[in-house]
Amino acid sequence: MDSDDLPDLKLLQLFDLLYDVRSVTRVAEQLGQSQPTVSIWLGRLREHLRDPLFIRTPGGMTPTPQADALIGPCREILESLRRFTAWEIAFDPGTAKRRFRICMTDASHVTLLPRILAHVRAHAPGIRLEAARIDGNTERSLESGEADLAIGYVPWLGGGMYQQHLYTQDWVCLTNASHPRIRARLSLKQYRAEGHVVIAAGTGAQLLDQALMRESIERDVVLELPGFLGLGSIIKTTDLIATLPRNIGETLAQMNSIAVHSCPFSVDGFAVRQHWHAKYHHEAGNRWLRGVVAELFRDSR
Repeated sequence: MDSDDLPDLKLLQLFDLLYDVRSVTRVAEQLGQSQPTVSIWLGRLREHLRDPLFIRTPGGMTPTPQADALIGPCREILESLRRFTAWEIAFDPGTAKRRFRICMTDASHVTLLPRILAHVRAHAPGIRLEAARIDGNTERSLESGEADLAIGYVPWLGGGMYQQHLYTQDWVCLTNASHPRIRARLSLKQYRAEGHVVIAAGTGAQLLDQALMRESIERDVVLELPGFLGLGSIIKTTDLIATLPRNIGETLAQMNSIAVHSCPFSVDGFAVRQHWHAKYHHEAGNRWLRGVVAELFRDSR
């Protein structure tokens, strides 16, 4: 079937309306056309589809079995055209029904996700959020649209990505607030002498390892964890030290009533950014989500 065999959009709109209102006169009013014009259009549609489509009865224009069979596909076409013309033009968070997937670290589940969720629930109740890991599949997920954003320290993301700086992280140490040997200030000598908890895959762990090598510090590692889950409780109930980025450190300290100390040696800081693929730079929903993240976290601690 070539383009000359396809029905005009106005004929599909006529079919959709007439199926609902069952009156040529009312359809003409809604389309802003004269009744003779609408009757001509209906004749063309009948010829095109080789069926009367509607039979005049005392109760109005009654659809034929063929019309009943075709109304579903007709409305699918009209809805597809509506989505096509509306795509990227507007995104109304108050009424949108959509899932957003954000790639983030487990530390961000504690520091960022609660505030994002609170904002979304207040302003976009139909939005569903999913948190995904930042890993070797993150770049592919952003490119395919499987994920919408990646938030964190992700220096290895390749080309085709946009990014926006949110805030800069430095490093702190956590200890029990009633530590038997450490009071208001944590010294480098105490840091070397005490036992430590290590987060094996923590954000910026490579930067910390480089600083330890630079300062020739060998920590007495008593416990190694795969993530931050349970770290606050462990620090609160032991005399161990944890060295971690400030945002997650201060959040855990507040949640567990533990002490925060300046790191007694220099560790390179890092920037937390949000990342998205160039394919979705202009997509309205993605723009809205990026705006929410920037509003909540940009240049904040």
